[in-house]
Amino acid sequence: MKPLMPLLPLLLLATLGLSACDRDAQLRTTEQRSDIPPPPPRSGVIEVNFDRDVAPGEDFYRHVNGTWLRENPIPADRSSYGAFTVLADRAELQIRALLEKLAKKEQHDDPEDQKLAAFYRSFMDEQTAEAKGLAPVQDLLDAIDGLTSAEALPAFLGEWAAKGLPQPLSFWVGQDARNATQYIAYLHQGDQIGLPDRSFYLDEGERFDTLRAAYVDYLADMLTRIDAIEGDDAAAATAAADAVMALETRLAKAHWTRVASRDRERTYNRFSLDDVNTLTGDFDLRATLTAAGLDGNDALIVMQPEAITELAAALGDSEWSTVQHYLKLGVMREFAPSLSKDLVEAHFDFYARTLRGVSENRPRWKRAVSAVEAALGEALGKRYVEKHFPPEAKARMERMVSYLTQAYAQSIKQLDWMGERTKLKALEKLGKFNTKIGYPDRWRDYGALQVEEGDLVGNLRRAAAFESRRERDKIGQPVDRDEWFMTPQTVNAYYSPTMNEIVFPAAILQPPFFDMYAEDAINFGAIGGVIGHEIGHGFDDQGSKYDGDGNLKNWWTDEDRKAFEALTARLVEQYNAYCPLEGHCVNGALALGENIGDLGGLSIARKAYLLSAGKLPPPIIDGYTAEQRLFIGWAQVWARNFRDEEMITRLKTGPHAPDVYRTNGVVRNIDAWYPAFDIDEDAPLYLPPEARVSIW
Repeated sequence: MKPLMPLLPLLLLATLGLSACDRDAQLRTTEQRSDIPPPPPRSGVIEVNFDRDVAPGEDFYRHVNGTWLRENPIPADRSSYGAFTVLADRAELQIRALLEKLAKKEQHDDPEDQKLAAFYRSFMDEQTAEAKGLAPVQDLLDAIDGLTSAEALPAFLGEWAAKGLPQPLSFWVGQDARNATQYIAYLHQGDQIGLPDRSFYLDEGERFDTLRAAYVDYLADMLTRIDAIEGDDAAAATAAADAVMALETRLAKAHWTRVASRDRERTYNRFSLDDVNTLTGDFDLRATLTAAGLDGNDALIVMQPEAITELAAALGDSEWSTVQHYLKLGVMREFAPSLSKDLVEAHFDFYARTLRGVSENRPRWKRAVSAVEAALGEALGKRYVEKHFPPEAKARMERMVSYLTQAYAQSIKQLDWMGERTKLKALEKLGKFNTKIGYPDRWRDYGALQVEEGDLVGNLRRAAAFESRRERDKIGQPVDRDEWFMTPQTVNAYYSPTMNEIVFPAAILQPPFFDMYAEDAINFGAIGGVIGHEIGHGFDDQGSKYDGDGNLKNWWTDEDRKAFEALTARLVEQYNAYCPLEGHCVNGALALGENIGDLGGLSIARKAYLLSAGKLPPPIIDGYTAEQRLFIGWAQVWARNFRDEEMITRLKTGPHAPDVYRTNGVVRNIDAWYPAFDIDEDAPLYLPPEARVSIW
């Protein structure tokens, strides 16, 4: 049961290697000597990445990043590659070094060190995984075989949910959106289907026809590999796979679209425990909740009721062997990447090679790092920040957040489309924002997690059960406002509407996002834009439905909401016109929250920079004005190359517009960008003033 948080994948551009690290070390050494004046701040502009053949007004994204995009092809084990990946790879190497140092020692005095070492060794022990084959999950497959009827299924799925095992009812525990002081269980449609989204089952076109055929082949192959088909008959395996595909297609038709699932009001459907079975007919959902240990509250929030109703009906009236095959394939989708080579390759062949265009699996050590991160993330984080996070970065970030907050307050007061009553409520919410930077004040306790040598899948299963229990135990307890939903070593950031907080893990606070030795303009354009983006999520089309205490509560006048939605509709229309591949365009409604965050984030970051500069004239550094550096800072962090397969998947499933539009689509709406780069009416990116959208 994982908390479903609105997270922002912040894609970064970083070309810094050892030379940059050495330069930073030299700067620090200089600062420590009182007889030598500190060096002047650098611009932070990475000129070697520019493509001077592309004018800013033609394509600002490629003007700033064109050379980088050409010279950094996507590695064989990646579906995309960008600055975010570069920084994530750096953090991954740092974590690997920590783990390998721990793994070389058989015994540790610190129990967490012992668990980290044993978990990493268990994943790296490929020989044992190969020898065990299917054995680590055979008990799960046998348990599914032991189910003889639909009547026993509800309690069975609840027991698996309690253990964190894969099953089609996606429970999680979070704050009650209408009473953010309490935890409650949520039920989401998420894990019912094996393809990324309902559109992969329903959309027409050669790409989707090919994927569906390949998926059926994968299902048939996997059913054969786990001996689910008697006699190893190819025709029988294909027929069984077709039946599972038909079941999943039925479920996909009932799934809400991702646009509908974004709506925080429509997805808040509260059912008392006495009434939950009205959703599911003969399927005893109350029994599932009891077996899962989720009946400690008097209610459940069902996010997409129709999808849950259809799942219950499908599990009840489908051929029972098809239901068993469907459940077994869910087990393999979860655990095949951690079993023997043939199962790892079969899973990779479809889910990475076919679906995402990736030609090589990640090296085993990278997969091991990811597994330990998922199980013991904060234990690793504690060790990561001790070694890699300078405390002065936190102080400078706090200063920037203060200026961003001031700039937002000024902007809200000056809005011409919002009335005074709503402005007061918006300012009240802004004043209640909480900020977390770097790492938690209180680390997670992993004392109850058992890790055993040489038992990779057992460790994965125990970690899942541990996390499920930790989530379940929240019910009835006070809300833990110290909790983090990302680890410090994650290169990312997020806003939580129910916490009303913005969170910036330590690993994001490095160039080009955040340069301790650069002048402020580049940092305000980069990390400042991200700070503004995260604050902006509190005022996007969905975050704005929550008040300052984290409650789903309307604080708008009808007139102001109507004016806001008129502006956001124009933004949707703009982004609908962006098509990175022929026939595959941005879904402006799906990406609306992130686009509001991007546009408001950079606009407010510029105002915050001007506030921070005060009356001093912004300096020109390396030939770039402060305005230019600020916009360049924003563009630099979004450099990324995509495989076509991954681009299509992201357009269908992701809430973010492709990176080129997170740059070009934003700057062309900001008036100050035009004089900064002498953009005239003939430029391809030019938007007439009346067509530009300014919300916050």
